[in-house]
Amino acid sequence: MSSGGRFNFDDGGSYCGGWEDGKAHGHGVCTGPKGQGEYTGSWSHGFEVLGVYTWPSGNTYQGTWAQGKRHGVGLESKGKWLYKGEWTHGFKGRYGVRECTGNGAKYE
Repeated sequence: MSSGGRFNFDDGGSYCGGWEDGKAHGHGVCTGPKGQGEYTGSWSHGFEVLGVYTWPSGNTYQGTWAQGKRHGVGLESKGKWLYKGEWTHGFKGRYGVRECTGNGAKYE
């Protein structure tokens, strides 16, 4: 049975969204301690599936996840650099494009 609600972690972070069998499931928002860092998107049995993670620095990743790690296709924005492409178990994969928004430099 699915339900919804909020859970506050001991470290000050929280999760608000769907639940199933005591785990995040469906759509939800999870924030880190003191509101630093946030994931918004789909969850499946406690793990991120498809959504956007924003770090306290302002860097973002939007894309797919597997077992708590970036996996599949995604877009990372890190300062002046964008990486669009494949991810494997949290690491950039073999196929993708990295480009600088400032000077147009591009690596494929």
